[in-house]
Amino acid sequence: MTRSFAWMAITVGLFGSGCGPDQATQWLETAQFEERQTNLVHARELYENIVRQYPDSPAAKTARARLAELAGK
Repeated sequence: MTRSFAWMAITVGLFGSGCGPDQATQWLETAQFEERQTNLVHARELYENIVRQYPDSPAAKTARARLAELAGK
């Protein structure tokens, strides 16, 4: 139950936050949270979104590194 609530809160935060300059950072934080929760499918999706939509951001650099490391899992 707690995990479902956390997921709902994150989803609302993501979609309610818009696409400001901090969006890549917010997605990165969420992807890292998902990774800690062992939800690797969703973490990968978020990392891929960061790389695709914000390719020159510092968050994209981190996302690329995480995707490379997750490739073996």
